[in-house]
This record gives sequence, C-alpha cells and structure tokens, in this order.
Amino acid sequence: MNRIGKAILNYLIKGLLIVVPIALSIFIVVWAVTTVDSWLNVNNILGVNPITGANRNIPGLGLGLVIFIILIAGIFVTNFVTEPMYNWFQRTLSKLPLLNFIFSSIKDLTEAFVGDEKKFNNPVLVEVEGGMKRIGFLTQNDLSKLNLPGDVIVYFPFSYSFAGQVYIVSKEKIKPLKMTAADAMKLVVSGGVSHF
Repeated sequence: MNRIGKAILNYLIKGLLIVVPIALSIFIVVWAVTTVDSWLNVNNILGVNPITGANRNIPGLGLGLVIFIILIAGIFVTNFVTEPMYNWFQRTLSKLPLLNFIFSSIKDLTEAFVGDEKKFNNPVLVEVEGGMKRIGFLTQNDLSKLNLPGDVIVYFPFSYSFAGQVYIVSKEKIKPLKMTAADAMKLVVSGGVSHF
C-alpha cells in the first residue's frame, strides 16, 4: 500500500507540474481578453440577438480593436509624423508638468523593453555584500553628470514580479553575462528555476 500511495503522489505532483502552468496561462489570456472587451464594451454596437434577446458577443473583439488601433498608430507615426511635429509635441507636453512626468515615465519603461534603443540589453552579474552575486541589467554606463565617474546604474528585477530596484555600483563590481537579455530576465523573474 505504501508503494501505491507514493506512486499516486508522484503522479499527482507530475500532473500539477503540467496542468497548473497551462491552466494559469489560459486563465491569464482569457482574463485579459474579457477585461479589455468589458472596458471597451464594443459588443453593444453589434445589436441584440433576436432569438435570445442578449447582446451579440464576439470574444476578443475588444482586444482585436486595441491591436488594430496600435497598428494604425504605428503606421501613422512612421509615415506621417515628422521630426519637427514630434519635437513640437514634446515641447508642448513639457509645459504640462504632471502629464509630462506620467507620459515620459511610461514611454521610457515601454522603450526599455520594445523600443529601438532597448535599455535592458546588458545583463550583468554584480558582486554584493557577503560574496553573493546578483543578476541585473546595466542601464547607465556614464554617471559623470552625477559626479560619479567610476560608477554605473544597474537595475535588479525582483523574482516573480515585474518590479525591481535601481542601484549605483562601482564598475569593478560588475561582470557582463554571456546570455541574452530575455534569458537573464526570465532567469531572475522565475526565481532562478528557468533553464537558459
């Protein structure tokens, strides 16, 4: 009976390792689609189903609309917005302090991951107190404007989170990692259990 119990427990654990990630992934995708759909409430414009009397619903229509709007915005900015127009927009925005702060913070964070000049491109290993090491991303190489010529800025993401902390460390304490930025981020965010 003991061997049968151990075998059942082993099967349960292996089943959890397969089912939980798949179920959570499906749940997150479904949640994102339904949330965006409910925010936009696009399905109301399709009218009422004459048989059931309920609003017609096409799952994912709101998310598809958001992706379409982003695509159109990208095409418009790429082909029609000139440098003087962009500079005028930046100058106008800089006169609105709160809006400028929010816009520039979100823009910088977005560009850090998907822009032409990705900021999290340089994964590094940093020696910290007690001989331990942490994986981070070198985001600023030159701190001479802060009167810190021998220091750099390293961003350390938290495990199981997309938050993190920024540290100023000495250049001698960092060592470049021979791995892609995506692999380094996946390794840190997964708590070190992800294979690379």
